[in-house]
Amino acid sequence: MPEEPPDQAVDEAILVPVGESVTLRNTVAYAVREALAASGEIHFVAPLASSAIGDVSADGKAELEELLERATVWAEEDAGDEAADLRIETAVVGADEYLFGPDDYARVLTDYARSHGVERVVVDPEYSPGGNVPLLRPLQVALVEAGLTVEEAPVDRPTRRGQLLRRGGLLQFATLFGVSFLFYQLLSGFTLSGFDLVTGVVSATVVAALLHRIAFSDRMRLGVIAKRLVRLAIFVPYLVYEIVVSNLLVAYVVLHPKMPIEPRTVEVRSAVWGGMPVTTLANSITLTPGTLTVRVRGQDFMVHSLIPAAREGLFDGSLERAVRFVFYGRDAAGISTPRERDDCRILDTVTENGGEED
Repeated sequence: MPEEPPDQAVDEAILVPVGESVTLRNTVAYAVREALAASGEIHFVAPLASSAIGDVSADGKAELEELLERATVWAEEDAGDEAADLRIETAVVGADEYLFGPDDYARVLTDYARSHGVERVVVDPEYSPGGNVPLLRPLQVALVEAGLTVEEAPVDRPTRRGQLLRRGGLLQFATLFGVSFLFYQLLSGFTLSGFDLVTGVVSATVVAALLHRIAFSDRMRLGVIAKRLVRLAIFVPYLVYEIVVSNLLVAYVVLHPKMPIEPRTVEVRSAVWGGMPVTTLANSITLTPGTLTVRVRGQDFMVHSLIPAAREGLFDGSLERAVRFVFYGRDAAGISTPRERDDCRILDTVTENGGEED
């Protein structure tokens, strides 16, 4: 039985994926002009980014709703006297699932477009729902493959200048002070003498005062930190367990008369992002005997594995899942594994002659 068309299907309605960017304002203006020249209907749709799950899901959704409201105001201003002829719909999508790659974003946008009879998509040239992860090009390809007409808004892109100093706060200062003080005491052997305590306080104060505005990529929140510390306390025993198990496996292989090692280099695209989570995962992999993180580029990990069991563990994503749990919460731990996402591969294989090839 054929599907019935949507009740609100309107020809030439326009869908605009919305995310914070320097060219969003001009993209809205262009989309409004195009919508008024066609059906007069425009949909501003904001996918909830994968970095806005878990502890920050409520804040992330609220920020998107505020951005959608801002886009609506801009659209009404741009429509001017024709505002009465402009029909505006807004929606936050993907709030009940974990969006990671461009295919995930394309899927929720396509589902929305089909349910509202929209076939045309206008994208912001600086649109990046995953934060700093470049998703625009693969997102556009995925939307076209889904049967939508996609065009990039012809707007000027201002020169980007990164901001070195960010807004600091007492929490950033205190955190950096504590880390610096503990590191100083670690170097001094935790003698806790009067001299070491005084010099440690002075050194930590100087470091925190100079660097607390540039040491953290995001403004810290006490509630988020507290939850992460609790989850970190759960993660550490798990990591120790993985290290012990891997030690036993490697020891067995080394002591085996035939030494059945199968060294291979593998590549895994992780489902973590940001400096601290990526660093934590890379170091956790290296700490686990049988695997060594060779290189990290963005979310792509190149890992040397000694035995098949080590590779299987990487492909099954046990450590990746644990790191996601620490930084993003329990919901983030349940997404698919690298094997299920087809985000892993062996870079070198054994040929029939016994040699190796890439």
